[in-house]
Amino acid sequence: MSIATALDTVAAAGRAARAGHPSLVAAAPGDVAGALEAMARLLVERAEPVLAANARDVRAAAGRLGEALVDRLRLDPGRLEGMAAQIETLAGLPDVAADAGSRTLEGGLVVRERRRPVGVIGANYEARPNVTVDVASQLVKSRNAGVMRTGAAALGSAIALLDEVIRPAMAGAGLDPDAVQLVRTPERDAARALVSLPRLVPLVILRGSGETTASLAREAAAHGVRTLAHADGGGVLFVDAAADRDRAIALVERSLDRLGVCNRLNLLLIAEPRWDELLPPALERLEALGLRASLPPHDHPLGHEWALDDGNEATVTVAPAADAADAARIANEETSGIAAAIATEDAAAADAFLAAYAGTGAFWNATTRLLDGFELLAAPETGINVDHVPGPRGPVTYRDLHLRQYVVTPGP
Repeated sequence: MSIATALDTVAAAGRAARAGHPSLVAAAPGDVAGALEAMARLLVERAEPVLAANARDVRAAAGRLGEALVDRLRLDPGRLEGMAAQIETLAGLPDVAADAGSRTLEGGLVVRERRRPVGVIGANYEARPNVTVDVASQLVKSRNAGVMRTGAAALGSAIALLDEVIRPAMAGAGLDPDAVQLVRTPERDAARALVSLPRLVPLVILRGSGETTASLAREAAAHGVRTLAHADGGGVLFVDAAADRDRAIALVERSLDRLGVCNRLNLLLIAEPRWDELLPPALERLEALGLRASLPPHDHPLGHEWALDDGNEATVTVAPAADAADAARIANEETSGIAAAIATEDAAAADAFLAAYAGTGAFWNATTRLLDGFELLAAPETGINVDHVPGPRGPVTYRDLHLRQYVVTPGP
C-alpha cells in the first residue's frame, strides 16, 4: 500500500467517524452507560468468535514474535472476563462534567470554563487486542469518535472485537457504530497516514515499542498532529540501606509477574552498603522466576528496556546506588521516567527519593506495576504518557480526552 492509498483509507475512516460523532455528543448518560454495559456483556457472550480469531493471530505470531509479545497478544476467557469487569466499572463512573466552574468578571459578565470532546481521536497500537476495547470504551465514555489502527499481529483479533462486541453494543444503545472506526489493513503506511491528518484527526494516542512509536510522534509533530505517546517504559526499584530484606525481595517478585508490560521491574538498584548482602538473594529470586540478571559492568545503558528486547525479555538490570538521592538521579537520567519505587523502612530516605524522582509514578514499599489507570484511577487507560510537558501525564483515561473552552455571557 502506498502512502497515498493509506491516506485515502484512513481519511475515509476519519470522515465516517466524524459523521457518527454527533450521536455520541447528543446521547443521554444512560445510553452511554448502556453501550458500555453491552460491551462488557458481549465480551463474555461472544467469546467464542473472538477467541477463535485471536487463536489464529497467536498461531501466526508463534516463532515470529518473542514470548513476551505473544503473551500480550494472547486472549483467553479469564482475560476477556477481566476486560469486561473493567468496562462495567467504567460504565458506572461519572461522566466528565461539561461545566468546570465559573466566575463573574468586573462589569457583571460571567465566564464559564467548559469541557468539550476533542472530536475524532486516533489510536495506533501494536500486538495488544485488549487496547482495542480499552480505547473504544473510553472514546464512547468521553463522547469522542475515533479511528483505531493496529499492526498485522493483532488485526484479526481487533476486527473480531469491533464486529462482535463494540459495534453491536453501540448500535443496541442507539449510538452510531460508525463513530468508532478500525483501519482494516496491516500496512505500516496506515500508521503514518493516521498522524498526517490534523484537520480530521487532531489527536492520536500512540502505544508501542520505542523507536517505532517515537518516529510516529516525530512525524505527527511535522504535520501538526498532537500525540499522547506511550513509547518507553521500564520500572525501577531501589532497595535502600534501611530496607526490610524480605519485603524488598517480595517486591522484586511482585514487579515481575508479567514481562511484556511497560511498568514491570526493569532496573533493580541496591544500596551500596548492602550490595554484598542483598545481591545473592535477589539473584536467587530472579533465577527462581526463570530470569537472568545483567550485572556490572554493563554493556548497555542502565535504562535499556528489556520488555522491548525480543528474546531477552526475561532480563533485569541490577546495579548499585549510593543512597536514595543517587537512586533517584539514576532513575531520572537513565530511564524513561515511567515509574520508580523505593523499598525502605526509613521515612526520611523514602521522602528524599519521592521528592527527587521526577517520573510519572513514585512508590514507597509498593510495586511499579500499580502504575496503571485501572489500579490508580479506577478507569481503563489509553496508555501512559511520560512527556515532560503540561497536559495529561501518567495513566491517561477518559477524563483527559477533553478540551478546555471559556464561555462568556451576560450575568443574571
